[in-house]
Amino acid sequence: MPETTKTRTENSGDLISIRLPVWWTFGGLVAGLLAGWALADNALLDTVLAAAQPVGSLWLRALQMTIIPLVAALLILGITQMAQAASAGKAARLMLGLVFGLLVLGGVVAVLAMPALLAIFPIPASASGLLAAGNTQAQQVPVIGDFITSLIAPNIIAAAAETAMLPLTIFFAMFALAMVRLPGEQRETLLRFFRALANTMLTIIGWVLWAAPVGVFALALGVAARSGGGAFAALGHYILTVSAVGTCVLLGAYLLALLAGRISPLRFARAMIPAQAVAISTQSSLASLPAMLASAGTLGIRERTADFVLPLAVAIFRATSPAMNLAVVIYIAALAGVELSPMMMVAGIAVAFIISIGSVSLPGSISFVVSIGPIAIAMGVPVEPLALLVAVEMLPDIMRTLANVTMNVAVTAAVDRSTQD
Repeated sequence: MPETTKTRTENSGDLISIRLPVWWTFGGLVAGLLAGWALADNALLDTVLAAAQPVGSLWLRALQMTIIPLVAALLILGITQMAQAASAGKAARLMLGLVFGLLVLGGVVAVLAMPALLAIFPIPASASGLLAAGNTQAQQVPVIGDFITSLIAPNIIAAAAETAMLPLTIFFAMFALAMVRLPGEQRETLLRFFRALANTMLTIIGWVLWAAPVGVFALALGVAARSGGGAFAALGHYILTVSAVGTCVLLGAYLLALLAGRISPLRFARAMIPAQAVAISTQSSLASLPAMLASAGTLGIRERTADFVLPLAVAIFRATSPAMNLAVVIYIAALAGVELSPMMMVAGIAVAFIISIGSVSLPGSISFVVSIGPIAIAMGVPVEPLALLVAVEMLPDIMRTLANVTMNVAVTAAVDRSTQD
């Protein structure tokens, strides 16, 4: 597992590289939990918390302030990239159709599987301490009529000020699709602007995440002081349940290879071992690309198909994004006692689908906040617990990368079989 993660400039044109202190952040979480646990019955606790809470709150606010502009820039860049890919021919359009269907299906699986998992394996009572990471008052959920009318914001500036993520996401998607229809020179001018905006926001969030060990330590201190050693069990429960939803996507890749690629699960599993080993060790789909190409060759996939579909899949497709991101939001909702209506679930699937297009070029620490924050806001779920959960994202991220790599090869096999027919 790498000591740091960074953005992938190869997939997004001009996005800058950012190296992030992944293990230091995890260390800050563990140290904060241990310190809070040790101080739970100490007379110094109130004094320590009085100093730590403002530090944690400031870091959390700094993390939140970058969400809307970064989401706007990345969504526009991602959707225009997909629209341009659709003009590359039949194989590209077939692949994009599969990608869209799988992303939506992943969201549906999450809203069905995660509540069932939490019913079978309830959240530990000690997990309530995770809500100590800031003000976790949920937003008001509108009734169905208000929900439908809220899909379009009459004033996009006011919507941004109110962090109304669903209408903002719809607006950014429409803006990107309209950009594709502009004359080449005008389109490139806007693309350069949004690349520059994305780079600026990535620089800021990089600065914020470099302070993550301190911010996470301060937040974890308060959590452990309230829940004691149970915070470790709570985080373990969170990691296992969210990773279980990612496992559903992983198994779906084998099913897709069987039904659409006509490859037996045993043969597919054997061919995928090298690529999956690289995925687990690097937690990077891009680093796994050569191994994925080798696995495709072992499966008899035509070279011209693999050489086209796999790099494109690495660039624009993250199979686990809607499923695991929604799983995180549903977990926080259950933790906070927020009842999610069917309309809120639909809104979550829609936002998760659109957001997944814009977050594929980001490392796990950044995409965790940028991708899950808008979904939580759209569903009326508090975002503050994300500040602590980002510190353990490296563990569910292993499942994310493993399932993404496996699904990329399965999609390639399906496209290759369909174009042969």
